[in-house]
Amino acid sequence: MDPTCPSECIYNLIPSDLKEPPQPPRYISIFKATVKDDMQKAKTAMKTMGPAKVEVPSPKDFLKKHSKEKTLPPKKKFDRNVPKKPAVPLRTDHPVMGIQSEKNFINTNAADVIMGVAKKPKPIYVDKRTGDKHDVEPSGLVPKYINKKDYGVTPEYICKRNEEIRKAQEEYDRYIQENLKKAAMKRLSNEEREAVLQGLKKNWEEVHKEFQSLSVFIDSIPKKIRKQRLEEEMKQLEHDIGVIEKHKIIYIANK
Repeated sequence: MDPTCPSECIYNLIPSDLKEPPQPPRYISIFKATVKDDMQKAKTAMKTMGPAKVEVPSPKDFLKKHSKEKTLPPKKKFDRNVPKKPAVPLRTDHPVMGIQSEKNFINTNAADVIMGVAKKPKPIYVDKRTGDKHDVEPSGLVPKYINKKDYGVTPEYICKRNEEIRKAQEEYDRYIQENLKKAAMKRLSNEEREAVLQGLKKNWEEVHKEFQSLSVFIDSIPKKIRKQRLEEEMKQLEHDIGVIEKHKIIYIANK
């Protein structure tokens, strides 16, 4: 009975010897340990936020102010009494005597000057009145390219290209001659060409004479047609004459 409950409480009338029924035992799988071991083996070391095992920093090693700044080397003590240079020899000190060299510097220098090559002055030029000096060699004033051995010689690649062009032209001419032979083309001789040219000119003169004999007034349709026909014939003859005069070699097809 609860001592905090008063004696008049209705709960005091309930008998206190009643006991709760026992709870059935909780079910535990026989594969629990096996599954737990498998999960522990399959779990990788980086499944958490960062490495699984990280050395935890000590609370004493916290970041302090100016801890990342570069520190200066320790200050050295300065002493004014320490001399920086060797002392000046005293007046009473005497140099070491008796050391002599057998080399004759006068004769050696004279021989070097006599046997040496004179130094040539560097060529320069002045382009302003203020006296600005420049080297002559890179300026282009020295004709060094025309003094080369291969100056003015046709390059090898150009000779090779010209030879290829010549061979290609010969092959093309040979191809044209073969096609002309296959097509049974006949070349007009100079006499035949001249005869054809004179005949065309004679025909043009006859047509022109007929054209000049037309009446001044073209007032009928037959006159207009005749004039138009004569003009067309004259134009065609002029075109044929120009073609023959322009081309010295003419081929005609044999029928």
